[in-house]
Amino acid sequence: MKKKNILKGVLFVGIGASIYGMLATFVKMAYHDGFTTSEVTTSQFVLGLTGLLILNLIQTLTSKKKLSMPSSKEVRMLMLAGTSLGGTSLFYYIAVQYINVSIAIVLLMQSVWFSVVVESIITKKLPNARKIVAVIIVLLGTVLATNLINMEIELDWHGVFWGLMAAASYTLTMFTSNTLATHLPVFRKSIIMLTGGSVVVFAFLFFAQIGPMYFDGLKAFYLNFTENTEHIHPFNYSIFWTYGAVLALFGTIIPPILFNVGFPNAGLGLGSIVSSLELPVSVTMAFVLLGEQVFLIQWVGIALILFAIVLMNLPSKKEKEVSMAELS
Repeated sequence: MKKKNILKGVLFVGIGASIYGMLATFVKMAYHDGFTTSEVTTSQFVLGLTGLLILNLIQTLTSKKKLSMPSSKEVRMLMLAGTSLGGTSLFYYIAVQYINVSIAIVLLMQSVWFSVVVESIITKKLPNARKIVAVIIVLLGTVLATNLINMEIELDWHGVFWGLMAAASYTLTMFTSNTLATHLPVFRKSIIMLTGGSVVVFAFLFFAQIGPMYFDGLKAFYLNFTENTEHIHPFNYSIFWTYGAVLALFGTIIPPILFNVGFPNAGLGLGSIVSSLELPVSVTMAFVLLGEQVFLIQWVGIALILFAIVLMNLPSKKEKEVSMAELS
């Protein structure tokens, strides 16, 4: 029975990570069809929120026991934490405007070592030797995966900056998701966090697309950040029935559900290893559907990053002894 549960957990986490890994490719396709970052993120969050509300209603009506309700303090904390969820999508999608999907996902995976740094700051303890080695391997893998050695791929610093911002935001999302209001049902918790993320997304929509059309002062302020005015136009609602549903399903509905079912069965360490499938899936999708060129040296770098993730999440000798003691 135990093996069956672990297998189920690995399967669910693997499918969730693979689906999430496809997301950036669809975002890039939406850009090719003339949609803006504001339209992409708004459609994803609006439809994602709608889908989760429906799922929460079904769960509430069909549940045989009373589901936990959040306190007003928990709602505020989850909404605040959810802003990092909105920031992750926003920064990641902006990065994809400037750089290849294969490079953007590598930058997003810097959250692997970002989380080590944050954990050390919170616990006020230096990471163990294995984590330090894993971080060094991640950094080496990143140099190879972004092809900085040969520079056969031209890197736009805007894309690199926003990619690293996405990684920082994603790190914050992971920490808050695993520590705040863990007693709440997954749909209920996700709705509150997604609402917080939506505030960030709607603010960006107003600042970058809708507002500058009606307020000259805002447009002048906005032009201090970029000279590109192509995306200052009325909202294109066709995004909702062209890419919105796919983005919502692949980004805000299916992966969180699969992760919340899979991680308890697989365990955090094994689950983290399996979830790194997101990296090769994303690069492969970009290669197949977008025709992005991926050199052999980049695949070597990706392999190193995956190896570092496995190394970081393998149980220590002490943890193995505790696990064996519990089983006996």
